[in-house]
Amino acid sequence: MKTLPALRRLLALAAALAVVAPAWAQAPIASADYRLGPRDRVKIEVFEVPELNSELRVADDGTVNLPVVGAVPAAGLTVGELGQALKRRLEADYVTRASVRVELTEVLSKTVTVLGAVSRPGTHGHPGDWTLLEAITAAGGLATGHGSRVLVQRRAANGLTDQVSIPVEGLVERADPRVNLPLLPDDLVNVERARQTTIYLLGAVAAAGELKFDGNSRVSLLTVIARAGGLTDRASPRISIKRHGDDGRVVEVEAHYNRILNGRDPDLELQDGDLVVVKESFF
Repeated sequence: MKTLPALRRLLALAAALAVVAPAWAQAPIASADYRLGPRDRVKIEVFEVPELNSELRVADDGTVNLPVVGAVPAAGLTVGELGQALKRRLEADYVTRASVRVELTEVLSKTVTVLGAVSRPGTHGHPGDWTLLEAITAAGGLATGHGSRVLVQRRAANGLTDQVSIPVEGLVERADPRVNLPLLPDDLVNVERARQTTIYLLGAVAAAGELKFDGNSRVSLLTVIARAGGLTDRASPRISIKRHGDDGRVVEVEAHYNRILNGRDPDLELQDGDLVVVKESFF
């Protein structure tokens, strides 16, 4: 029967081994059936010939070029299959017995580009099927000042580009699986930034001038008037809103302040660049 001190030493040794577990004992970045592709990076270890140990990137032609051995086809193989191919090549020409281990260290053959209001915009590799939410998470999550939409662009085989708009609220806040789209390699994800709405206010208000609204919330006529301190005593209830139409021409919209205030007319939503003119009443 082991003594108590000996048992303590065994426990201490087990704890130390757990701390210094080798890198290959860590969870792989892809499943064992992942198929390698160009630009993926692999770590190759030949235990009998440590001089051949190296970390290589799969070339554009789908091969890895191991010193002495030369180019070996890798694209379309799993890491296990590549290890067996290297083992056969080594045992056929260089050594009597070869123990080869291949580890996938970086995935770049399948990438999704995430841009816009995320913490780490750029191109991110993924070893398998990705969803929209997983891609945004890989990019560090939503950044401060993100907008209300995520745009997903995909190029079809015929060269045409299709775009889908996904609401951030449904994707992130409600975690609605219906909008968490599955992504394909080379998809482009663009998280829109929060818009800034600028309204110009003139006439019989307490503080006329330029008003800026940050965020994605609706900017209404009553909101703008309240931000400007309200109407003066000489203000007319008839308000003119001028904006540029799609054809570049100025369009004028009339609103009645009292009718909106009493709920008889809808509170108009304003657009970026609108000019609101509150005329003075002469009666």
